[in-house]
Amino acid sequence: MKDADLDHLFAALAHPERRRMLDLLRDSPGLSIAALAEHFAMSAVGVLKHVRVLERAGLLHAEKHGREKHLFFNVVPIQLVYDRWTDQYSQFWAARLADLKERIESRRARPAARKRARSA
Repeated sequence: MKDADLDHLFAALAHPERRRMLDLLRDSPGLSIAALAEHFAMSAVGVLKHVRVLERAGLLHAEKHGREKHLFFNVVPIQLVYDRWTDQYSQFWAARLADLKERIESRRARPAARKRARSA
């Protein structure tokens, strides 16, 4: 994912009304723009402007049926962002946690070995 694509994605997600639109489309896929606009106290033109921002960010897929556009939430860009950072950092932290676990277990094993040596 290019930096410009990330900028569009984060800008789109930064607005609470657009996040609410995504929630509505997640719960009711295929809503038309008019049906989506019924949930907001703004004009259909205002909703359309937000929809365009979401489309530019790749968060919406629109299918045209006659004169109506039916909207669907596309989660792929969000998954790509998640994968980009969590894959890299999960490897980093997994190695660190494995090392920490080994150190703790080796410390626990040392006193037990000493006790056995004393009692022998």
